[in-house]
Amino acid sequence: MSKKEKNADIEQDQVEATQTEAIETETQVEEPVEEQTVEEKLQEEVKQERDKFLRLFAEFENYKKRTSKERLDLFKTANEEVMVALLPIIDDFERALTHIEEDKEAEELRKGVVLIYQKMLTTLEQKGLKAVKVEKGEVFNADDHEAVTQIPAPTEDLKGKIIDVIEKGYKLGEKVIRFPKVVIGQ
Repeated sequence: MSKKEKNADIEQDQVEATQTEAIETETQVEEPVEEQTVEEKLQEEVKQERDKFLRLFAEFENYKKRTSKERLDLFKTANEEVMVALLPIIDDFERALTHIEEDKEAEELRKGVVLIYQKMLTTLEQKGLKAVKVEKGEVFNADDHEAVTQIPAPTEDLKGKIIDVIEKGYKLGEKVIRFPKVVIGQ
């Protein structure tokens, strides 16, 4: 036998040994897999699918709740643009009423304007519009009021408090659509 043949035989023996080791390793790896029966595999798959289903169902329920809440909020404030456009008209009515009350000769005119004003306010209140109540002497709160200007307080106890209300504020439902404009004491 020549050296080449011996080397070829040795290499072939090594290849066969490696193949045998690989087969033994494969059977060792496959043994734990074989321990799990088909039934157990199916039960595991069912658990995974059930978990996926429950998560998807919960996500869908949250989506339905969120969209229905958004829809209700949209309906509540759908008239917001119209209400904001009508606020200056309400202000004009209030100014007209103060001037008409000063004129004693226009009693019939005053009654008609008051009637229209009250009817308009009643209709808007039925649609969810509410005036924000602000009293003179209240403590100024930047979250609830809009300060137009500051003037020296007539008395010490009016410092940091509301001295005058320039323009009423309004809410539509629970949302403030116009903050009251006030003058505060310095």
